[in-house]
Amino acid sequence: MAVLIFFLLPLLSLCSSSTTATTTTTTTEGDQRTFIVRIQHDAKPTIFPTHMHWYQSSLSFLSTNTTTPLILHTYDTVFHGFSARLTPREAQTLQKHHSHILSVIPEQVRHLHTTRSPQFLGLKTSDDAGLLKESDFGSDLVIGVIDTGVWPERQSFNDRDLGPIPSKWKGQCITTSDFPGSSCNRKLIGARFFCNGYEATNGKMNETSEYRSPRDSDGHGTHTASIAAGRYVFPASTLGYARGVAAGMAPKARLAAYKVCWDSGCYDSDILAAFDAAVADGVDVVSLSVGGVVVPYYLDAIAIAAFGAWDHGVFVSASAGNGGPGGLTVTNVAPWVTTVGAGTIDRDFPANVKLGNGRIVPGVGIYGGPGLVSGRMYPLVYAGSEGSDGYSSSLCLEGSLDPHFVKGKIVLCDRGINSRPAKGEVVRKAGGIGMILANGVFDGEGLVADCHVLPATAIGASGGDEIRRYISIASKSHSPPTATIAFKGTRLRIRPAPVVASFSARGPNPETPEILKPDLIAPGLNILAAWPDKVGPSGIPSDKRNTEFNILSGTSMACPHVSGVAALLKAAHPEWSPAAIRSALMTTAYTVDNRGETMLDESTGNSSTVLDFGAGHVHPQKAINPGLIYDLTTYDYIDFLCNSNYTDNNVRVITRRNADCSGAKKVGHVKNLNYPSFAAVFQQYGKHKMSTHFIRRVTNVGEPNAEYKVMIRPPSGILVTVEPEKLVFRRVGQKLNFLLRVESRAVKLSPGSSSVKSGAIVWSDGKHTVTSPLVVTMQQPL
Repeated sequence: MAVLIFFLLPLLSLCSSSTTATTTTTTTEGDQRTFIVRIQHDAKPTIFPTHMHWYQSSLSFLSTNTTTPLILHTYDTVFHGFSARLTPREAQTLQKHHSHILSVIPEQVRHLHTTRSPQFLGLKTSDDAGLLKESDFGSDLVIGVIDTGVWPERQSFNDRDLGPIPSKWKGQCITTSDFPGSSCNRKLIGARFFCNGYEATNGKMNETSEYRSPRDSDGHGTHTASIAAGRYVFPASTLGYARGVAAGMAPKARLAAYKVCWDSGCYDSDILAAFDAAVADGVDVVSLSVGGVVVPYYLDAIAIAAFGAWDHGVFVSASAGNGGPGGLTVTNVAPWVTTVGAGTIDRDFPANVKLGNGRIVPGVGIYGGPGLVSGRMYPLVYAGSEGSDGYSSSLCLEGSLDPHFVKGKIVLCDRGINSRPAKGEVVRKAGGIGMILANGVFDGEGLVADCHVLPATAIGASGGDEIRRYISIASKSHSPPTATIAFKGTRLRIRPAPVVASFSARGPNPETPEILKPDLIAPGLNILAAWPDKVGPSGIPSDKRNTEFNILSGTSMACPHVSGVAALLKAAHPEWSPAAIRSALMTTAYTVDNRGETMLDESTGNSSTVLDFGAGHVHPQKAINPGLIYDLTTYDYIDFLCNSNYTDNNVRVITRRNADCSGAKKVGHVKNLNYPSFAAVFQQYGKHKMSTHFIRRVTNVGEPNAEYKVMIRPPSGILVTVEPEKLVFRRVGQKLNFLLRVESRAVKLSPGSSSVKSGAIVWSDGKHTVTSPLVVTMQQPL
């Protein structure tokens, strides 16, 4: 791996044109990995002509007789320092012997969180007023997408009728043999790639399977970029499904692609270099659909980079992760990042299973090839009932199916381990004629529509149980089990919608439980967006079909929806900070579906909670005029970090500022960060009564002479009070404080268990409704 070292350095370029040292390191003690090194700001001695000389000098004492450690990237915008290949002992020695080194961080490897949505969100081109009109569709804003690159030839990235590139833009379009200069235009105004960290760990890339350029060989980056800012394209569909007009959230916003993800993952040193370049280039929004494990913020390269971006006025949205429906699965949880979970939209692709006993089991699937014969029933088998160990065959893993058992039959496979479309390829190669993919208990009833290579459908856990019972009973009778799959195409105006997607990662926040994450949800299930050539819609190597658009699901798809809407808000309100934009998105979000009831949790079919959806589902048209905002400054975050029991040095690593935490700790606690949500955590420890308070500061961005009254929806059994109960603003821009107090009595809990209850605080002047979620957690320690 690589290590991240924080220093002051000039920005180094890409893996294809880097000016880094060309020597390699050999070591006899321990394996090398990448470390990121952060260096104290403005500490460079005058004897060194450049930061690079200084950094190389800092490493020189580690060198053997022939080699010096290799610097991979240098950073100078969101971060000051470099990344280098070192052994753990060298990293420890480096930090010990240089006072100007603030931190040496081991690199993490991150992974991707993998057109009706504009209409579903209320962004209609025909509106005479509203967010699209007021922001001119985001035409002067730049969204930087840090992902797998881009396929520039897609019509989603055409620059027809766009004005000149914004004068503030300082970025580059890196050209290669497969990414000529004509790839960029007035829409796609920048494209870079970063692979030094990837290659330092994996060796030189295989250019027969990957492009050493900004070009996308995966599809994920093209898809997310077009969700954020794709142009209007008609007609658009995937294998005949989801026909209509494809459009991103901010159709006229400019795009810059920063490729950091490769076959084996996305490496921190490269992600940090992309953030550094994007902010220096002049992006207004960074969209990041990548994540990993949650660690303290001062050890999290994404959190550190995102803070540097925030400090430059750049809004950062990131995907919450696909680890749901379990709790404590949310990632990208830093409070200066807007963390986005996934919901459904009111469109579906039904593909139902009809069993030989007449029962219909609902499912979803996308298939555009030769279908099953209408009206004909096919033999049905469960893959797990045959095979060497039963387990691998039940999952339809490569090589696990006996062709004699599955040939000419529809095969029931269990979800897990290998990708869903890959299971269909295993069934197809073994001679199966169709596949039913059944959720496990953990996945519940959440369904994802994939583009399959054979007739296939996905069904919930209860449907899987029903079909297994049917197979077992019918196999012992005189009527062998049979089934067929009926594909119903595209169905619109589904109710209920939105529903919290089963896979969407859930709170509470593993790092700071007092900051509710995810912040909100956005469309992330079965989203149509642009797709590259040479990558089949199923994503598996044997799939040679070409399609201009593809349908994917994940919080990866939800994140760019918020990125694009944030660009529209920034265009409509250039004076708003990233915190103000997030506040507007959160306080105007909604929590009811199109039936008027609380949004459901797809995995269970029960009502979802604030730990699932945060503040709620994004509502762009309301976010443009939120009335009040919860704004934040750098010093608010410094106080937050101090009150998180971080050391002065930890705070400096994140913020690049010297911090005296003694003052911050005297005046407040973590919960007093001026966040648009409230989370109280009580450890009972035998106490019968517990209380805490929150101090918040709201800014009037509505009308002058406005009077807001509070309405409290307390969690069940919790006493909540707000002082004052009325806020009277004389002018726009005026700030007023209020105090929220929460009191709770102990509840009966077994050791190690917890109880979570939620409510809301609503400020209203009769025109604006400013809503903040409140969650109270009671914990019984072990």
